[in-house]
Formats: sequence, C-alpha cells, structure tokens
Amino acid sequence: MTRRLAILPFLLAPLALGGCGSLNFWDGDSDRLRPRGASYADMEPEAVYAAGLEALRAERYAQAIEMFDAVERDHPYSTWATNARLMSGYAEYSRNRYTEALGQLERFIQLHPAHRDIAYAYYLRALCYYEQIADAERDQQGTETAMAALQEVVNRFPNSSYARDARLKIDLARDHLAGKEMNIGRFYQNRKLYSAAIGRFRRVVESYQTTNHTPEALHRLTEIYLALGLTEEARKTASVLGHNYPGNPWYQDSYALLVEGAPRAESIGRPGLLQRAVDTIF
Repeated sequence: MTRRLAILPFLLAPLALGGCGSLNFWDGDSDRLRPRGASYADMEPEAVYAAGLEALRAERYAQAIEMFDAVERDHPYSTWATNARLMSGYAEYSRNRYTEALGQLERFIQLHPAHRDIAYAYYLRALCYYEQIADAERDQQGTETAMAALQEVVNRFPNSSYARDARLKIDLARDHLAGKEMNIGRFYQNRKLYSAAIGRFRRVVESYQTTNHTPEALHRLTEIYLALGLTEEARKTASVLGHNYPGNPWYQDSYALLVEGAPRAESIGRPGLLQRAVDTIF
C-alpha cells in the first residue's frame, strides 16, 4: 500500500502532458537525451519534465532527479518547476535517500501550501520518517518523529486515502514503541530490578493499551508482584488481564501462577522471542 499510494500522483501526470505539442522536443528515446551534467536550457520545460517522468518509471532515479532539477533551475517560474520539485522528492525517496527527499519536500510544503498535491507532499514526508524507524532494540526518537508527521497528515487531510494509511502506520508505530518498553522491562525483570521493570510494564498498560503487548505486560506485572510478595496486587492485575483478554495464553500463565495445579499455556500460539522479533518488522 505504501508504494501504491506513494506513486499515485505520478500516474496521473501523463494525462496532464498529453496535449502538449512541445513534447516533440523529446521523442521518448533515452539515447537522444543529453549526457549527465549537460544543459537542458534550450528544451521546453515540459519536454524535460516528461523525460524525467520516463526515467522515473524506468527507475533511473539519478537521471530523473537531474532532469527535474534542470526544470526547476532553468524555468523557476513555470508550473513545471513546482511539479518537478515534488517529483524530485519522490525520486530521492525511491532510492532511499531520505534526507535529500525531506529537503525537497520541506521546500515544496513551505513554498506551495495551496498546491493540489500538498496532501501527498505531507504524506510522502511522513513516509520518509516512517521508513527510517529503527528496530525495537535501539533509540526510538525516530519513531516519535514519524508518528508526529503521520498525525499531521491525519489532522490536515482526515478524509484522504493518505490519512487512512497514516492511521494504520501510527498504530504500527505505537506497537513498535510498546515493544521497546517491553524489551527494557524484561531486561530489568531478569536482573531483579523490579521497581524499574514495573515502571516500564505499567507504561505499556497505560499508554499503549491498544497494542498486542498489553497482555504480556500485565502478566509480567503479575510475576513481579508475586516475586515481591504482593499477592493481592498480583491477583488484581491477573483479574484485569483475564477480564480484558480471557482467552489469551498470558492470562492462562498468570492464572497458573496464582492457582496451584492450574496448567500453563502451551508455548504454541504465544508470542515468543522469534515472534516478538517479527512484530518489529513493518
């Protein structure tokens, strides 16, 4: 879905170009294009722009960027220059050069806030942040930045297809942040640093309660309370787990801790280390 939405405005671009007689300046043959670094100043902007689109479709991203940059440089006051800036941002994004893409997109957003494709520009900017999210073992500042950018898409363009995809990615990012808290909480729990572990697991329950990490967080809290001799607190936590996730394997494990002779959950079907690793991949 990400790539399909990301390219959507560009699929419409040929329709806008179809009636331009100036396209005779370029016949679609890439061999007739100027070599890298050559000037396109004597060509009509729409011809260079069309050549850039063709290079983009062929995944010749560096060549496409050169042509879009030429349109913006040689014809800065044309509508083609405006479109070329957005196209250049998409081409940079397509070859995973997110810093360069963000630079182009920020300029486009600042200079053309009323452009018909402004929603797409915000969405593509958010994708640049989203696709740089690190795994759950590393610092998550990038995740927070991505979530803020995605939320801006939702706030500004709530009824767009971009907003629908942004909401999905926000949920995934929240799950990612919860996974980070769980990793740290388990680290503390394994070292019997129970106070620190409780803080992390409570944060998951309170701030990320809609993620799939919440049942395990409640179970870990039950384990810790029992280890500290806080039996009543453990019962209350297990009760919350059972009320909200009655068929969950983590509840069965918590129940087994509190009721002598009760069986633990089968390992199959319960997220283990491998599944938790898979869950961090979007």
